[in-house]
Amino acid sequence: MIRLIGLGLIGGAAFLAYRRFAQPRNSNAAYAPDQPHESYMDVRDAGPQAMRDEPQREWTETDEDLDESFPASDPPGGY
Repeated sequence: MIRLIGLGLIGGAAFLAYRRFAQPRNSNAAYAPDQPHESYMDVRDAGPQAMRDEPQREWTETDEDLDESFPASDPPGGY
């Protein structure tokens, strides 16, 4: 009887852990408030004005080129 109760407690704890960690998470932390972020497929506009946090240094033309090329796999050609 004690084993059955222990097994039930372990099963309940496993179920709660599964429910806690298996839920989809909204990972749109980098989006500015005015950027679309209802879906994980949304892509924000390029540039520092579309970022949630201010850049830590001056935004350069190379930074802009790199940001505009995302999510493409090829690097920008204007460097």
